[in-house]
Amino acid sequence: MKLKTHLFILALITGLSGYCQNELEASVEGNVNNLPVKEYKITINQESVNKAGKEVMGMTINGSIPGPTLEFTEGEYAVIYVENKMDVETSIHWHGMLLPNFYDGVPYLTTPPIMPGTTFKYEFEIKQHGTYWYHSHTMLQEQSGVYGSLLINPKEKLLDYDKDLVLLLSDWTNEKPKDVLRFLKRGTEWYNIKKGTATPLNQVIARGALGAQVDFWRQRMEGADIADIYYPAFLINGEERIEYPEFKPGEKVRLRIIDGAASTSFWMTFGGNMPTLVSADGKDVVPVQKNKTFIAVAETYDFIVTIPDDGKIEFKIMAQDGSGTASAFLGTGRILPAPEVARPDKIGMMQKMAKMKMKMGAPALQFNPSNPDPYELKEKWGMKMDGMDHGDMKMKKDSSKTGMDHSKMDRSKMEMKKDSTMSGMDDSKMEMKKDTMKMVNSPTENMSMDGMKDMKMEESDGMSMFSEYNYDYLKSPEKTSYDEDIPVTEILLNLTGNMARYIWSFNGVPLAESDKIKIKGDEVTRITFNNLTMMHHPLHLHGHFFRVINENGEYSPLKHTVNVPPMKEVTIEFYGNEYGDWFFHCHILYHLDSGMARIISYDTKRDERMKRYPVSNLIRETNKFYTWGMLDAASHMTELNVVSSNIRNQFTALAGYGWNENIEAEFTYEYYLNDWVRLFGGVNVENEMENSMEELSTTAIGGIRYFTPYMFALDLRVDNKLRPQISLAREIMIFPRLVLFGEYEFQADFGWVDELPEGDNFKKEQTWSTGLEYFISKNFSLMGSYDSRFGAGGGLSIRF
Repeated sequence: MKLKTHLFILALITGLSGYCQNELEASVEGNVNNLPVKEYKITINQESVNKAGKEVMGMTINGSIPGPTLEFTEGEYAVIYVENKMDVETSIHWHGMLLPNFYDGVPYLTTPPIMPGTTFKYEFEIKQHGTYWYHSHTMLQEQSGVYGSLLINPKEKLLDYDKDLVLLLSDWTNEKPKDVLRFLKRGTEWYNIKKGTATPLNQVIARGALGAQVDFWRQRMEGADIADIYYPAFLINGEERIEYPEFKPGEKVRLRIIDGAASTSFWMTFGGNMPTLVSADGKDVVPVQKNKTFIAVAETYDFIVTIPDDGKIEFKIMAQDGSGTASAFLGTGRILPAPEVARPDKIGMMQKMAKMKMKMGAPALQFNPSNPDPYELKEKWGMKMDGMDHGDMKMKKDSSKTGMDHSKMDRSKMEMKKDSTMSGMDDSKMEMKKDTMKMVNSPTENMSMDGMKDMKMEESDGMSMFSEYNYDYLKSPEKTSYDEDIPVTEILLNLTGNMARYIWSFNGVPLAESDKIKIKGDEVTRITFNNLTMMHHPLHLHGHFFRVINENGEYSPLKHTVNVPPMKEVTIEFYGNEYGDWFFHCHILYHLDSGMARIISYDTKRDERMKRYPVSNLIRETNKFYTWGMLDAASHMTELNVVSSNIRNQFTALAGYGWNENIEAEFTYEYYLNDWVRLFGGVNVENEMENSMEELSTTAIGGIRYFTPYMFALDLRVDNKLRPQISLAREIMIFPRLVLFGEYEFQADFGWVDELPEGDNFKKEQTWSTGLEYFISKNFSLMGSYDSRFGAGGGLSIRF
């Protein structure tokens, strides 16, 4: 028996030979190896800052945004004291670090929150080298400035370069982050209007894309969205433009680039000679010359650049939706500009998606969240073409709550599987073959000229729309594959979301309604991500590295964050060598806080030190009530609408008063069965006689509200007088900033409760309204309308 055990351990180590031995061992607390200790103290505080032309309250680390770079050497023991001088709790997560579960830094899950006026001591062995970062994992504090970089040197220098430079990328809003999320929850187009990425009907028609727009409406989608939020500034090391003149001609500089943004992914380009990509997410890769590179939120990439003799290099980032840029300059002299990246064509994307008959709008909420079937969801909403189902339904279904499938797959086939373009489709026949010729005087034999492609995003047809977003250029210098005898557990996670209500989830189940995903130690967990949304999702697993399966097979790269593009499928796998519960989530901060997260659990006993800190506090943060309202103050009427809503529950108060003394008010409670259907009940109050306030009628109401295909709001109800009523409402942006809206309401009275006048067996009541709203700013609009009850008029709309 002992011999078999020893042989299994030997096989396991051999099968995982691409890893450092330290990383194979479960993390332990304490300086058990008597390593040299390196200490830092950082202080988090609230201070007034100006990052985008306005003084606002931010959160600083040691008085700055971003916080300082903490530098270590592999083999040291880190001791970091974090002091909280704010009046709210905080936390620090050490992103990408392999460390004991208790120090991972997710409050209420692994680590106690750092309460106001207290200091928490983090300590862990430095078992790795590379570029990493740290940030708050408390609410939305990362957006306010609580982030910084980690630079971990190897024990022995492995690459040829002279100096390091950390470039920490971020986005900045002058709004309070909680107000940003509240505004997203109300579902307006203002952020797209503000940054010039909206697609109003006049532009759609001018491009001949009305058919594509109608197809999007049919699927309850306004348009092809890329990014959610308007940012007045994008930053590199806290600045929109920053100079580094200290670098001299001929010096080789290792740029350690971190996307520490709250929700923005970037295109990166470099001036001067072609840069060499040498590391991704802290892990060395086979060097490749590459210029235009996509970096998703929370990823890190290291490039080596050589400072030229005849000028300074521009390093440039452009927000993925083209809404802004920032630049850093290395060296002195004339500027060697970075190539421009074309702004995405959203209307063109809509046309291509419609041509491909893409299915969009997979629900973010399941009718029965306790028992989702991820394979059924994938089959219904996954990409289908030419009558063929490319949803990869060959895997055996398992309708367990975790969505796990324990069937064993052929590992050799999995190694050959590429990062596909459309839900399991092989894109190898859809994009041009890379130029893999070896470079003259290349410092590395296995170097390709991926960066020599045209800098423009050229697409011959819709089939290659997302082919640019893959990891095929990343190749591990060592094998990362596992021994075939190690058991494998399969998990399918469909990425789902609702832009209108701003709810994000896996398999149509947000965090607040989910179970833990239970995994086993000493096994391989393989997760397939099938993105059924129109947005990119950078997914991060705490405390682990995973293989991202790409065309390099056994040499597929190791990462801690993987970007899953729209309508694409990506597969990762990792070996379970830890313990405890670990957070897994989309690293777009507002997606995380709206439910796109899970707890990955080894199902081990919870740390006794966490008894005072229930996990429910973390989960509750993703299911908070948000309240918003709108007031129309016009010459013919005043209307007030206030909504308070979380994932399933909504309270609404609506009141309208006409200057002709017509009044109607309604108060309802609503429960969402799924994304589009909600039941409601409440009371309605209105005056009985036109132009008279002397007699008010109060009735109980109940019914169903349905968000239909083509984006109509349908209301079917009956009151306590058994009078059925139907109403239909719609709004459309017809020009930039200008919205057309309308509503029709019909009520019938058959005299089932109140007697009708003699000779009448049916009584009807119809009301309708239509108008225009012109957006002046986020909170104010001009409006003009005609209402059959109140007449015509105009005034001001105020959003709050």
